[in-house]
Amino acid sequence: MFKKVHYCSAKKYKILQGGIIIEELEKKKYWIWLSCIKGIGSIRKQILLNRYKTPEKIYTLKKEEILQIKGFNEILAENIICKENKENIEKQIESLQKQNIKFLTIKDKEYPRILKTIYDYPICIYVKGNETIFNTPAIGMVGCRECTSYGEKVAQYFAYHLAKRNINIISGLAKGIDSQSHIGAIKAKGTTIGVVGNGLDMVYPKENQYLYDKIIEENGAIISEYPLGTKPEKMNFPARNRMISGMSKGIIVIEAKKKSGTLITVDFALEQGRDVYVVPGNIDEMNSVGTNNLIKQGAQMVTTYKDIEI
Repeated sequence: MFKKVHYCSAKKYKILQGGIIIEELEKKKYWIWLSCIKGIGSIRKQILLNRYKTPEKIYTLKKEEILQIKGFNEILAENIICKENKENIEKQIESLQKQNIKFLTIKDKEYPRILKTIYDYPICIYVKGNETIFNTPAIGMVGCRECTSYGEKVAQYFAYHLAKRNINIISGLAKGIDSQSHIGAIKAKGTTIGVVGNGLDMVYPKENQYLYDKIIEENGAIISEYPLGTKPEKMNFPARNRMISGMSKGIIVIEAKKKSGTLITVDFALEQGRDVYVVPGNIDEMNSVGTNNLIKQGAQMVTTYKDIEI
């Protein structure tokens, strides 16, 4: 049991011995509220913060004021002033504390510095695990969910040897190449970060529960920009992908079909000015069509971890 140090209010106490300090979450309650507003993405949240400077000020806005902001309509205004969201803040704070989930804003020194260089950076992230690794050199690794045994072997090879060089391995905790990349880093006793497209109060896919726990156990982290309760909906994953590349010096692509979600991450990486490395594949294999096409288009082909510059 954690030892509690009580203050004048039962809600104001510190959790010692490695637990989340609830006072810190209380200080960020308006940031937590802002992160929970539905229908407002990172760009609009940046617009609000640039205009009003603090989440507290945004919290006090009236509907008429919001409608005067370019790009904000009736629906978005209603979402911002929603009474239910405002009443839900304490519940969110309690859930974060109970589940030992940290909450970082763009004002925190632990927030990934490199992520703030992309135009649509998240204003905050939810974290389970070790947030001190976010500002170490990192490589993203992406590829097919239904990967081949060749893909599994190659993903583990690159992740293992790069992690041995103290390079953080970042991927999406999905089946296939993502999972094998995390596994390779863990085998090397290195660090790895899983970026997910849902709230941290659930694991997706469910069969990765062991890997999820192992990443945290081995000094890594699981992160999300989505508040607790967010389900892994399809529209969340492109946004998740821009964080994988955004937190990385470059990405390694291992197996991608001709039309693959992996290629979305490649597009993000190019827009963000990140390096794109591609592992060639068997010309007879469907999973190699996308990767081999990237090489034809000028992406840097890599066949050994020594080809990666970081």
